[in-house]
Amino acid sequence: MNRPANTLSTDHHGELTSIVGPRRVRTSFPDKLAYQNDCWPRGIILTRGRKLHHHLPSAIVQPTSEEQVCQIVEWARDRGVPIVAFGAGSGVCGGAVADDSSIVVDLKGLDDLIELDEENQTLRAGPGIIGMDLERYLNHAGWTMGHYPSSLYCSSLGGYLAARSAGQCSSRYGKIEDMVLSMRVVTGRGDVIDTAADPLRSDDDEGFPRDLNEIFVGNEGTLGLITEALMRIEPLPTKRRYRGFQFSRLDLALDAIREVMQLGIRPTVVRLYDEVDSLIASSKKKGDSGSKPQTPSLAHKLLGRARSLLPGALGRPIEETVDHATRVLLGRAIGQPMLLNTLADVLPGHALLVVGFEGSTELVDDDADYAFEIFRRYGVDVGTGPGKHWLENRFSVSYKQSPMFDTGAFVDTMEVSTTWGRLQDLYDNVRRALKPHVFVMAHFSHVYPEGSSIYFTFAGFAPDVDATVEKYEATWKAGLDAVAASGASIAHHHGVGQSKAPWTHHDHPGGPELFERLKDRYDPDRILNPGKVYP
Repeated sequence: MNRPANTLSTDHHGELTSIVGPRRVRTSFPDKLAYQNDCWPRGIILTRGRKLHHHLPSAIVQPTSEEQVCQIVEWARDRGVPIVAFGAGSGVCGGAVADDSSIVVDLKGLDDLIELDEENQTLRAGPGIIGMDLERYLNHAGWTMGHYPSSLYCSSLGGYLAARSAGQCSSRYGKIEDMVLSMRVVTGRGDVIDTAADPLRSDDDEGFPRDLNEIFVGNEGTLGLITEALMRIEPLPTKRRYRGFQFSRLDLALDAIREVMQLGIRPTVVRLYDEVDSLIASSKKKGDSGSKPQTPSLAHKLLGRARSLLPGALGRPIEETVDHATRVLLGRAIGQPMLLNTLADVLPGHALLVVGFEGSTELVDDDADYAFEIFRRYGVDVGTGPGKHWLENRFSVSYKQSPMFDTGAFVDTMEVSTTWGRLQDLYDNVRRALKPHVFVMAHFSHVYPEGSSIYFTFAGFAPDVDATVEKYEATWKAGLDAVAASGASIAHHHGVGQSKAPWTHHDHPGGPELFERLKDRYDPDRILNPGKVYP
């Protein structure tokens, strides 16, 4: 039967309505538009460029129970209809984008706080609960999960688990895979698996992880839909020590952090900003004020800093170009990445470290004092101001990108990771690869005894939507090619989705073959989120 693209047949609409009710099957154009993209910047570029049909699903289905999820999967399997699981839509890698052959299954209706077990320090909850709502509930009872991504206000528990999320306090509490004890998952067969009840294993399971959590945490909806999770919780901290340190060179700061982590000290927060990010995103003043200078634009900050430190060294052409660009639009300035990157590189600067310790015993003070002394050996103690400023603004970054898109520019982040011995090379290689395409800065967070992640932030501009998409895709290809060539991991905590899928095989030798075996077992008809994680 021929039917228009993006249209669910009458029979299919009626069948889904019988499962979830008429108000929970959405097929209008505004509904499809709302679900056609997560926060993947490529989709945002297209949508802002009035290209509105790039990932429209055929329908959105909104179950409110695990039983309904099972019935939807069974329906989709019988009819060969792909399913894309959707949480709060805060992902940035295109992990929740569909097409006109797919239905989106929105899991926010499974948002119950099922059980708080204070004796065993656990919480059982549905995947649809928003992170801040969950944390406020726990804090009121004197507990915390310790998971604080910058998207806390607009992301969900299920999304954390599906993408192997990391929060700002990962050095103390771990990533989300360190917090989850068990899950209930609906597979592509329509079966329900409880990962706590490890099923009998067969010879076919050779090479599979013994812990089923390791299969389904980070599966991004390609092997199953998470319907419930049992999470570890901890007492809400009563002590907090935060401080800032400046380092004349980035490598000195990295050496200091490595020494602290390998001594077994576990700060709650470690955030090291490279020289460019330190200039733009933090106070330049020492002391406890934590004040943040306000300037008209990114390029004006760089130019003003350069004029004060290098009088007469820039030359009139550079000054005139940047002045003209910033008078027109920030986006136009970002459109000259080599100029801005070169300007940033010649400025004498420093690397800023924000480090914090939290807990409920005197060990907080002991660990903080010991670590602070190590950092003072490598750099300069600039007081509590940077820590206070970061705490007050730590969730604001997720809401500062829209003005950049309004100018016609784009902004995105690339989080990668490697061991300490390769970290400096990884940083240098990726910056070198990105600089011809975009203005780039970075910070280091989520540190471990073995290594660290690097969180690159970059911004670019092109004159029209097609050129912008081309520049965006060229930027990502250059960056991830450099990561792969450096022997590092292309993903740390944002997931893979569609944007990074062509590079996943570099991370995991033998991964594609193992993934296909997992699909054979849990999604034999390949209906779950096709094209994600592995292309």
